[in-house]
Amino acid sequence: MSLQKVLPYTKEARALSKILRKEMTGSEKVIWEKIRKKQLEVDFFRQFPILDYVVDFYCKEIGLAIEIDGSLHDNQFIEDSKRQSRIEQLGVKFIRFSNDQVLNNFEVVLKELKETIDLLKEE
Repeated sequence: MSLQKVLPYTKEARALSKILRKEMTGSEKVIWEKIRKKQLEVDFFRQFPILDYVVDFYCKEIGLAIEIDGSLHDNQFIEDSKRQSRIEQLGVKFIRFSNDQVLNNFEVVLKELKETIDLLKEE
């Protein structure tokens, strides 16, 4: 599958994405070290603007967004669901991990990421 289409975004989301790239969380840094430079056989962009949102990581080739959820997201389920639904309407697939999963069980996270990437590459 080769999605590689241009996704719409607002200039506010673009500006926020630039700020967020400079302020990555510890768990985002852990993921970024493994997914940058095609270490998972596909290219990812960090803090990628889509619509009026910013996803943590995005792969254009397979249309996959990776979200790393901190404790802030515990109370934002409805808002996160609405956001994800709007982005999924553009054909984007999501995979979510918690900060705790990334920091304390990274091998499982990496395995799940690899499996998801392989499945999407086959589509």
